[in-house]
Amino acid sequence: MGYSECWDLQRSLFDCVLAAKRGGAVAGGADVGTADMADLSGHEAGWLLTVEHNPVYTLGKSGKDENMLVSEAYLRSIGAEFFHIDRGGDVTFHGPGQIVGYPILDLEKVGIGLREYIDSIEEAIIGVCAEWGIEAGRVAGASGVWIEGDSPRARKICAIGVRSSRYVTMHGFALNVATDLRYFNHINPCGFVDRGVTSISREVGHEVDLEQVKMQVVKHLSEKLKIEIYK
Repeated sequence: MGYSECWDLQRSLFDCVLAAKRGGAVAGGADVGTADMADLSGHEAGWLLTVEHNPVYTLGKSGKDENMLVSEAYLRSIGAEFFHIDRGGDVTFHGPGQIVGYPILDLEKVGIGLREYIDSIEEAIIGVCAEWGIEAGRVAGASGVWIEGDSPRARKICAIGVRSSRYVTMHGFALNVATDLRYFNHINPCGFVDRGVTSISREVGHEVDLEQVKMQVVKHLSEKLKIEIYK
């Protein structure tokens, strides 16, 4: 799915969750349809979108333009898009072979705060990596999931950048499964100039099935967030 189309979908779902907390009115005063509200009836906390994007670079609200190492004209020449967006974090890449997850959740219904939410995402991805025999973890002062994070060979396998309002989340995480990592040569990923990126397929040395990893991501997120995730 194209990034712009998915961003619009995210925002519409985000508005629905906020509307449910406010009692039924979306931003701008328009009413949310009964079908939309029914999706959040009872105990339901929101949605999880899992997406494989066309090549796109996104720069977060606190990101630095100098971490984009090529021009937008060059990006267009290689078939990639570029967006300034309203998540935290710096610049990153999304593209084929990568699982991008967008949880649009009411954290008050889930029963956790924002820091615990981000920790839960990281723990879920660490669990997915372990299923492939990859030892992953955190790096102090840096979000996301890393391999050999405390060494000169530190490399990020999953980026995380979120936005929240009234404890409702959007944006999320990007797990490199079989991503063409050459796309990251055009940026300082997440603002780092001295750390690399990697993917599950690079770490294990063979092709990896994206759908299998997606099911593992959903399973581990469900366990760490203590919620049921269903289609």
